Amino acid sequence: MRIIFFLSIFLIELCRAQITDTTFAEKLGYPGGSKVLILHVDDAGMSYDSNEGAIEAITKGAATSCSVMMPCPWVPGFVRYLKQHPEIDAGLHLTLTSEWQDYRWAPLACKESVPGLTDKEGDLWPSVEDVVKHASADEVETEILAQLQRANNMGFLPTHLDSHMGTLFASPDFLQRYIKVGIEKHIPVMLPGGQDVLIRQQTHAPDAMIKQMQGIGKILWAAGLPVLDDLHNFSYDWKIPDTIANDDKKLQAFKTAKYIEAIKLLLPGITMMIMHCTKTTEVFPYISSSGAVRKGDLLAMTDPAFKAALKKEGIIVTTWRELTQRRNNIH
Repeated sequence: MRIIFFLSIFLIELCRAQITDTTFAEKLGYPGGSKVLILHVDDAGMSYDSNEGAIEAITKGAATSCSVMMPCPWVPGFVRYLKQHPEIDAGLHLTLTSEWQDYRWAPLACKESVPGLTDKEGDLWPSVEDVVKHASADEVETEILAQLQRANNMGFLPTHLDSHMGTLFASPDFLQRYIKVGIEKHIPVMLPGGQDVLIRQQTHAPDAMIKQMQGIGKILWAAGLPVLDDLHNFSYDWKIPDTIANDDKKLQAFKTAKYIEAIKLLLPGITMMIMHCTKTTEVFPYISSSGAVRKGDLLAMTDPAFKAALKKEGIIVTTWRELTQRRNNIH
């Protein structure tokens, strides 16, 4: 009955959804025209290298937030660090895929209860398409709750929820369960519900889909949760020239220039910018071929030139924790 009630409200709010000139940043009390930015590191807990990169990007660099892949083997080490440094803004990177060939993980829920989420080896599927093809919404919600439960069992209270590889956005049924859990647990969810200019550019989404996102944003706001105005998820696709991939100085200059260009294009509102800062060791190539992309993100976040550019552009950096505090202060 609760799901039916939620769907009814969801459909009503979608019909009412309208594009507004008032950003969620302004609704949260930021001055009109403010460009507010969460610099967010994905994939903490995935590996030792991922943990070290996330920590360095936040403590020594410009990054302000991160999220943890709860089914992965290096989660205990990262959660232990979080307990020692509770000021760090960390959410759950809800993980429904296991994409690497030789380095894999299984769901946290009992496999018998989520058979559609696992391949023949018992691991999570390697692709988003596989998850959409085989898994049910009930199984997805079961696994989301299992990942949240593990975090709670470890004494880790996430500041937000987001989606590894965007899997929860690949199916309307999955998206509904993602939103449902966020509202029921009163945990902010990553969802761009504002002007969505960057999302339009990246995905070429039709207007109907954008209006759906904006409608969901209204639902989340009405539920007392903060909402993003837009999402920048371009950085993983910035191709690293082979000539600079193994030259840290050139790699840093390349990635820093890309990020500076990106912040210059930000519009007023709250934007979350996704990156994958990783302090790659000699082991990381055995996990993934994306080492240069990820190392470049870390080098950019720790580049004084990038911090200077944030200041020059008048960017206000923030965290999910601060957004939640501001939303809680609005009655």
